[in-house]
Amino acid sequence: QATKAIDGITPLNTIEFSKDQTTYNLYWSIRKGLFPKVGAVRKTGTTVIIEDIAVETEKLADAVLNLQELFKKHDYNEAIIFGHALDGNIHFVFAQSFNSQSEIDRYAAFMDDMAHLIIDKYDGSLKAEHATGRNMAPYVEMEWGKEAFQLMWDIKNILDPQHILNPGVVLTKDQTSHIQNLKQLAAVDPLIDKCIECGFCEATCPTRAITMTPRQRISALRELARLDKNETQNSYKQKLNSQFIYEGLDSCAGDGLCQLACPVEIDTGQMMRTLRNQSKGSFSTKIANFIANHFAGTCNIARIGLSGALLFRTLVGRTIMQALGTATNKISGGLIPPWTHDIPKPQSPYITKTTKPGREKIVYFSSCASRVLGNSKDNNDNRPLAQVIEDLFNKAGYDLIQPKLVEGLCCGMPFESKGFFDTADNKTNELAQALKLASNNGEYPIIFDTSPCSLRFKRTLPQNLKIHDITEAIHDFVLDKLEIKPIDTPVAFHITCSSQRLGLDPKIKTIMEACSSNIIYPENIQCCGFSGDKGFQLPQLNASALRTLKSQLPKECTNGYSTSRTCEIGLMTHSQRSYQSIAYLVDQCSTAKHITIDTEE
Repeated sequence: QATKAIDGITPLNTIEFSKDQTTYNLYWSIRKGLFPKVGAVRKTGTTVIIEDIAVETEKLADAVLNLQELFKKHDYNEAIIFGHALDGNIHFVFAQSFNSQSEIDRYAAFMDDMAHLIIDKYDGSLKAEHATGRNMAPYVEMEWGKEAFQLMWDIKNILDPQHILNPGVVLTKDQTSHIQNLKQLAAVDPLIDKCIECGFCEATCPTRAITMTPRQRISALRELARLDKNETQNSYKQKLNSQFIYEGLDSCAGDGLCQLACPVEIDTGQMMRTLRNQSKGSFSTKIANFIANHFAGTCNIARIGLSGALLFRTLVGRTIMQALGTATNKISGGLIPPWTHDIPKPQSPYITKTTKPGREKIVYFSSCASRVLGNSKDNNDNRPLAQVIEDLFNKAGYDLIQPKLVEGLCCGMPFESKGFFDTADNKTNELAQALKLASNNGEYPIIFDTSPCSLRFKRTLPQNLKIHDITEAIHDFVLDKLEIKPIDTPVAFHITCSSQRLGLDPKIKTIMEACSSNIIYPENIQCCGFSGDKGFQLPQLNASALRTLKSQLPKECTNGYSTSRTCEIGLMTHSQRSYQSIAYLVDQCSTAKHITIDTEE
């Protein structure tokens, strides 16, 4: 019936009702994203106003037409109307500046006209499904009458005699309260100026329970930008800025999941990285460049440091080592990471060895994290990750080729996350040249064993190179060439933020379902919060992001898997389970396919 009713209305007649989950989830995403999408195209510095009103269903069409007339009368030409027609509930949205008195007066006149239209002409409701709020509080008496309004105040006075609970938000006697104390949205940067602070991003942020969410970071930046123009509030600005350095800037994981949740794709993490870049001085840039230019040596120093720390732990014991690690972390201001039981052993360089004539070739790039950070004490399989990947692809009939001088190569992600953009790009370009040479100018596929590296390189992808994340490579090249025998014991899997941004969830789940009949994907854990080396520098971030992990894993689940070595360290610490690369699980469950030869032929 609905399809027939809209058949003659273009473009509605192109929409089809569907029971397909992918299709109807797309429709819901479009519906939910309408408000932020409209807000994104508003003029910078204006606020998005959204209200919800209701009239009897049979009066809805006339009310909509009258509301459109009010938009024209008050010059809100970009306003839109949407909502829940079956309930007579409609939303209207438009952009409003509060930077001048004339704009404030225009807004006040529209609100008065709108309230009289809905109340006097249609006997409707100024609020349909959301709370009254400060914007509608001055019109409560007009809608409900003096007697009901006074009764509301009587109840308020009994429960809140000092008027300290949400003052002036639901009930007010100030008829102008909705046009006072107005928030101005100062321009900050094109990266975030289109944000309307809707909060869609907040549920994905690993720092939401410890410092700030993306919405709060943007709101704080706007307040700082406003204070730049107000010389009378310098002390307040200095205090806010000093707090923001840790709360907003340093603690941001920069995982980019906020961009996936945002209907207009705002990446607040990129904004934080940009601010880090702007704060870098010449001295710190020189240090970053020195590390980049001596990367193999830096990796060796890291291995020596891990060896020394593990030897010292053996001498003094776990408890003393833990206390000393906590103390040195505090004294150094976070520069020296605290000690945890799951700090891995150093990984010695591993060179792939399998070469057989006539086999397909794949270039394998082992990330710096995989090359330096070996297995932890409680990991079940002590083979280097590079060896596991070599064994796995060898079973599937591939030869792995490593680029020359791999110890000095890096995708650039560690430098980008700290704001050294030029240094990061230089390392990416250096790696691209090495991979181009190793892949015979792009002839052979290239696999990365760590998802953050895959993400970084795919974003700056040279067009003639075929880059695959380890999960893509296993799914596309390996699964159908092996005999897989799934295990019955429960295993956990953490889908990294990089994997989510690469859209690899379906392929990851296909691999896991092939290897296990009992998979646990812990809920409400989007990003683990380790964020490169932040899990060492700010362990509280990792702890907060994974605060619910352990409670979601049953005792019989002793093993977990992921696609980033540093993430796996944090996951081990806060789950007290073994976490390793997904390659370990696939290798454990697989054997080479038996080939039957027809002797008669």
